[in-house]
Amino acid sequence: MLADSHCHLNYNGLAEDQQAVLERARARGVTAMLNIATRESEWDDVLATAEREPDVWATVGIHPHEADQHPHVDTAKLVARAAHPRIVGIGESGLDYFYDHSDRDRQQASFRAHIAAARQAGVPIVVHTRDAEDDTASILREEMGKGAFGCVIHCFTGTGAFADIALDLGCYISISGIVTFKNARDLQETAARLPIERLLIETDAPFLAPVPHRGKTGEPAFVADTARFLADLRGEEVEHLQDVTARNFHELFAKTLM
Repeated sequence: MLADSHCHLNYNGLAEDQQAVLERARARGVTAMLNIATRESEWDDVLATAEREPDVWATVGIHPHEADQHPHVDTAKLVARAAHPRIVGIGESGLDYFYDHSDRDRQQASFRAHIAAARQAGVPIVVHTRDAEDDTASILREEMGKGAFGCVIHCFTGTGAFADIALDLGCYISISGIVTFKNARDLQETAARLPIERLLIETDAPFLAPVPHRGKTGEPAFVADTARFLADLRGEEVEHLQDVTARNFHELFAKTLM
């Protein structure tokens, strides 16, 4: 088993040849893919792929970059869409202070609305965080105090300290192809010590293609390369790492088993 816990199959670079992209992933052993939404206009397309393909599921959510443009997307709207059997998570949502494409207060409000939706719908939230560790940790901690919810920190590139906070809060951590980059030594040190029972693997395709594909359009098939690198880094058998992380994926996104 091998799961790509975060990809964008409806983005340019993949959408034009989506069926071939899916077949290449399956040929490399990928058995599950989570197709992530970042703005409301994508929701129908992302869901349509998940309805058509038995090994693809979807999320609904608003990326922090898009928070200013989606003030009308509230908890109730997210919960209503999450009732669909192929919608297995909320997000991606979170905080991005690196680009600040949306007002920080608006990002935080949107993030909290997404968390409330995840809690109410009984599905996990997919969290994006960049240059916002303190506020992300604070909001997650505060919201966990209101009631537990599933959570994954996607495309983890944070500090070891933030990883420990996320783990303490019960979150999973998803590692992308960035871990294969030569300049990612801090991330490699953190990834090497993460408990395997909380570990996921992703591509964030069409972005962040891992070595040896760096510079190319990312594809879900490349999750196999990240898994192999990660297994070597951690001193584990690649088949074991693939199976456990895929099992973790289905455990977190439990609707995939229904």
